[in-house]
This record gives sequence, C-alpha cells and structure tokens, in this order.
Amino acid sequence: VQLQASGGGLVQAGGSLKLSCAASGRRLRDYHMGWFRQAPGKEREFVGSNTRSGSTNYADSVKGRFTIARDNAKNTLYLEMNTLKPEDTAIYYCAARTILTADYGYWGQGTLVTVSS
Repeated sequence: VQLQASGGGLVQAGGSLKLSCAASGRRLRDYHMGWFRQAPGKEREFVGSNTRSGSTNYADSVKGRFTIARDNAKNTLYLEMNTLKPEDTAIYYCAARTILTADYGYWGQGTLVTVSS
C-alpha cells in the first residue's frame, strides 16, 4: 500500500487542522493505521492508531484533542487536531500495518504542521 499524507500547514495556538492520508494500491480496510510525528531534534513518537474495526488509541499528550477516523470507501485516514499547542509542531506521518505484525511497515511521506504561539 502507498500512503500520501496532506493537510499540514501553519496554524495559531488554539486552532484546528485536519490531516488526510490517502491510501492507494491496496484497500485501507485491510490495514491497521497509525499517525506518528517527529518534532525538530526529537525522535518520532506515536500519536494514535485506528484499527481495522475502527477502535482508536491515543498518546496521552493528544488525548481529548485529536481524533483519528477512517473512511474506507474513500480509502482515506484522517487526523483531526483541535486546541493545537506549539508543542504539536512536527512532521506528521501516517503508517499502516497488517494484522500479521505489530510493526508499521508502510509509511507516507509526512506533512508539516507548525503551531505558532
């Protein structure tokens, strides 16, 4: 599966942004999906996940502010981000894994989110 993330940009603190991750080559419904981010000078970190059944899990740092959803008909994963903080500034990546492994083996190219204070 190929993944293409989009929707990043510059937003003021307290604002909202919605990222998209378009899948191609395979059906999104066949994969567990995740969002990750990497801030400047920091390691990549888990943001949240969305399983094939639609169950979600979030990092504590974004819980209550971010929502992951998928539209299998559109083959697209979303990350809705609200009440953004400057510390949310990062490159955001979507990733996919099959049911056979716990590792995300497929990654999109990333989209930059910058939150100004």
